[in-house]
Amino acid sequence: MLIDTHCHLDAAEFAADRAQIATQALALGVAAIVVPAVARANFDQVMLLARQHRHCAYALGIHPLFVAQAADDDIASLEAYIQSQNAVAIGEIGLDYFVHKPQLNPENIDRQIFFFCEQLKIAQRYQLPVLLHVRHAVDDVLKYLRRYPVVAGIAHAFNGSLQQAEQFIALGFKLGFGGAMTYSRALKIRTLAEKLPLESIVLETDAPDMAPSWLPAHDRNSPLQLMQIAQVLADLRQVNVAQVIDITGHNALKVLPKLADLCTPPHVLL
Repeated sequence: MLIDTHCHLDAAEFAADRAQIATQALALGVAAIVVPAVARANFDQVMLLARQHRHCAYALGIHPLFVAQAADDDIASLEAYIQSQNAVAIGEIGLDYFVHKPQLNPENIDRQIFFFCEQLKIAQRYQLPVLLHVRHAVDDVLKYLRRYPVVAGIAHAFNGSLQQAEQFIALGFKLGFGGAMTYSRALKIRTLAEKLPLESIVLETDAPDMAPSWLPAHDRNSPLQLMQIAQVLADLRQVNVAQVIDITGHNALKVLPKLADLCTPPHVLL
């Protein structure tokens, strides 16, 4: 089953053709799309999108790059939504030390850590997996996962070392690979995609961002690219693309078990 485990289909870049993209993706074989929230302000939007498109599911969380605008009581709002709604995960949450360097903006980093840890606690209480943002902060993300262990999750857009990958896998996580893997110069990511157990990998687009190599510079990414991304992974591993689709889809359903419950049409549950 071809599953896009991380796609911001609610983003403004899809305002003009969101429904068309969702429908086209399904026609191209994308059986399920996971749409993570990034702030309290778009919880309702990602939930509405999932209601409108039966092959779309949603996660709720506060992204590390949005914590400066977030209120402390957004954590309570998140928990209230989780209690009454049907999110497949807590996400997108995590840490980002690329935009905000710890040595230059320690106050922002402290706020990121506060929101990350509080959301991990919610994931613990409700036994939900997490969708992790780990840019330039892999070691600290791992540190807080050990402090507040969760049932499972996905390290989205993984770009760490082999040793860090193995630590995530040992904690029950899958690793997300998408457009960055399609660039020939991305040697570290491509080596990981080739060498890691296929059972530890899930596919993603991170649309509208992280466009694959075949799109013109600054073009919008979308779930329509996922099949070709799967083909790149198959080529790197020298296996049939059908095997990649089958195993990565199984991986996604294993780490996000509620996804199978939400994607009810027969053509989705293969």
